[in-house]
Formats: sequence, structure tokens, C-alpha cells
Amino acid sequence: MTKDDPFPDANKSAELLKAALAETERIPSGTPPLRSPNQPNDDWDGKTYIEPDPTTTTPAQRLAIGELVRKSVSRESLGEWNAPADRPDPVAQLMVQNRTRVPELVPVRNARMAVSPFTYLRGSPVVMSRDLGSGPSSNLRTQLCGDAHLCNFGAYGTPERNVVFDLNDFDETLPGPFEWDVKRLATSFLIAARTSGQGEKAGRAAAKKAAKTYRENMLRLADADVLDIWYEHIELSEALQEFAGIVSPKKLAKSLEKAKHRTSAQVLTKLTEMVNGERRILHQPPLLTPLDAPEWQKITEEALELYAESLDPDHRQLLHRFHQIELAIKVVGVGSVGTRCLIVLMHGRDEDDVLFLQVKEAEDSVLAPYAGASEFTHQGERAVVGQRKMQAASDIFLGWTRGPGGKFYYIRQLKDMKGSVDIDGLPAAGLIAYADLCGRTLARAHARSADPIAIAGYLGKSERFDEAMEAYAVSYGAQIEADYERFTEAAAAGEIELAEVF
Repeated sequence: MTKDDPFPDANKSAELLKAALAETERIPSGTPPLRSPNQPNDDWDGKTYIEPDPTTTTPAQRLAIGELVRKSVSRESLGEWNAPADRPDPVAQLMVQNRTRVPELVPVRNARMAVSPFTYLRGSPVVMSRDLGSGPSSNLRTQLCGDAHLCNFGAYGTPERNVVFDLNDFDETLPGPFEWDVKRLATSFLIAARTSGQGEKAGRAAAKKAAKTYRENMLRLADADVLDIWYEHIELSEALQEFAGIVSPKKLAKSLEKAKHRTSAQVLTKLTEMVNGERRILHQPPLLTPLDAPEWQKITEEALELYAESLDPDHRQLLHRFHQIELAIKVVGVGSVGTRCLIVLMHGRDEDDVLFLQVKEAEDSVLAPYAGASEFTHQGERAVVGQRKMQAASDIFLGWTRGPGGKFYYIRQLKDMKGSVDIDGLPAAGLIAYADLCGRTLARAHARSADPIAIAGYLGKSERFDEAMEAYAVSYGAQIEADYERFTEAAAAGEIELAEVF
């Protein structure tokens, strides 16, 4: 990008900005207000993302950029969802995605998705990503979670052994328009309320609350110092206060203690057994299947050595104090089912000194066709870097590696103080309180990698954005339910197979 041409490959939004910037006194003509967009592929012909450069623009100028974007893409337009005439069959999209997955596990994934519209939503980010890419967009870019439904928020342990509340799943992370994450979050609350019995009114209120809190916190963070944003975090004890007066104090305290004790040592009692005096992973196919063949042990050792190179030197030295004992395939989540996910049991001083690592296959983000390919060719590195950008603190064992066939993986600890909210057990007021917490968390995560000032300028102080996200949740929620009906009909007709054990 040059000073003479600050908008390379400009689209409609950028062209409007170019004209508007020349007219405003707050942004002198000729000032390069945008960074060159991340477009590593020569074939990428998508949109030019708007990402003000803080080294060449003032806060007032960046605020003006956000305000000017509204003239091209109104906040109200973000609430619109109308399925295009050429929208692909959702079942067909899922079947295409399943081609790269372990065939024996695809029926397990299908069965988990078939439980309810909400589980279908969890398992179908590939479908929603295409829909997000086909609609109006602010083009104001941040690092996206890529799958910001409410179950991908929760508690985990920091390196200091505190328990924080944050986003905790980054399989689909990629830079893209900030509102894509907000739309998925808002929709998930609406569908969750309908599925779990809190009702339509609570679902709409929760969707709007998540958006409102996101907006208000982005406005707050726009006034914050850069380092203050980076260091901001939410302690689990603080997060639980959102539910004070809704959930009993005794239950809140129990939730906190439960998260603190969910470590590798606790997982050990659930996933292993003693066999001939030795600790071994349980055999519970298809959900948990040990891989005892010597060639698997060798493959894992080589992958772990490569993984160690992605860690900081002190964490690499710590990893080398453990030695591999056993490896197993473990089915996790909903959307991840069918990708190659493994757990590795490692011993330190003795068999009671354990480390469980989770090894997850990383494919291209489902957002890539619509937001542009990642700057990282290693998809495990993409997931790890995105996670480090968005989380307030990340696992000391978070890293990446390659496996058989050149497949990409990323690695982290298994269930390190991890905890989540049981949506089914929450009253309507609790669901809305949880939406408030998730909206705040998402704003902080976005502000770490984006320009919160420009986004705040777009969002504004009125409730127009909040109302638009509520409207989107309602209209796209209807699409999810229609897609779910199509999915269950496909299962009944034998187009897709459902496993009996899932």
C-alpha cells in the first residue's frame, strides 16, 4: 500500500471511505488510514477489510472511519437475513465437509447434531460461515473465534493457576468482520432458549443483551490504554457474580471449586484403569479407543518432538520431564467429531504424576472461503496464534505439530481446570446474565487484535446494533430450524447415518 493509493483493490465500502475522507476535516486528504489487508493468496478476490493503522491515524480519525462505514453498511442492514436463491443444501455442505473426516466417526457426529436445533447449530459452522459471507458486512476486521456460540465460552486455568472465564475453542479462528462472531453468539442464545425451554422472549432478550454488552464494552475499551486492554481478564469468581440472586451462593461456590479441581489428576480417574499394575487408558469404542500398536507410539513420539519446537524454551524443558505412556483416539465436542482427535497420557515423576495432552486435527477454517485464507499454511499454527491473540491467558502447553500424511494438529492440555455453564439448568434470567457475560468476553477478545476505536465508531451509542443482532438471531434462527428439519429428514430417509452410541 502506498500513500497515493491507500485503498488497494478497493470495494464499494472502501471507495465510499476514500471519498468521505477527502471531505472530512478530521482526516486530512492523503493520510493512509488503512493497513494493507491480509490477502496471502494471489487468487483471493474478496473484500478489502478495513483495519485502521494506529501508527498513522489518530484516535479521532479512527473513530471517524468507523462512523463513516455506517454510510456504506448500516447497522440495521446487519440484522437482515434472506436466504439467497442459490443457497446450497445444508446437508450437502456437511457431507462435503465429512469427506476429510474419519468415516467411522461421521455417524457419531451426525447423531450428536440430530439431538436438537441447538446441537445442529453447534455442528454446522461450515453452513453458517457461507451464509455470513453472503450477507452485508461492515468489513471492520478483527481476529475472529470463528465459532462463537455460547458453549465455546467457559472457564480454564491460567499459568498462574487462577481460573478465568474466556473463549475456549479456536478451531475456526481467522481474521474477519467483527460482527460475524456477534451474529453467531446472538443466534446461539436464541436457539438455546427455544431448545432448553426458557422461551422465545428470553431468547430474544439474551440475543439482544449479548450484542448490547458487546457494544458497550467495545465503547469502553475504545477509551482504554493498549496495555490495559491486553491485560484485562475475567476471573471465574467475578464471572459467577453475574448469577448472584439467580443461582444460590452455595451452587456458585461449588461451581468454582469444581473447576479448580478439574485437572489431569482428576481426568486420570475417569479415563484410565489399572491393568496388571500399570495405568492404561480405558477402552470404550467408538468414543475412546487406545492405540497400542508400536508404530503409533513412534509416530506420536516424532510428532511430540516437532510440537516441542513450537513451545517457549522453558515450557519445552518442562515437557521433556514427562514421557509418553499411551495414546488414544477420543471423540470430543460436536463440530469436531470426525476430525482426528487424540489424547496422550504422559508420566512425570511416577504414574500418579500425570500430564494429559489433547491433540486435535486442524483443517482450513470454515471462514477461509469468505474471509480470505490464513497467513499461516500450517493450520495448527493458525489455531494457536488466533487463540493466543484472543485469550487473556493461554495454556503453557499450547503448540502445533504435523502428523501422518502431513496433517496439521494443535496440542493443549486436556481439561485443565475447564468448566462450562449448564444452559439447560438456567432460568430465563440466568440465560440473560450469561449472555451479558459472553458479550463482555467477546468484546475484550476482539479488542486485543483489532482497533476498538473504529469498531466503537461504527457501533455508536444507540441500540441500533443491538436491535439488529436480535433481528438477525430471529431470522437466522428460523433458518437453523429449517436446516435442522432438513437434516433430520435426511437421517430418516437414510441419506446420512446416525450412530447408536454417541
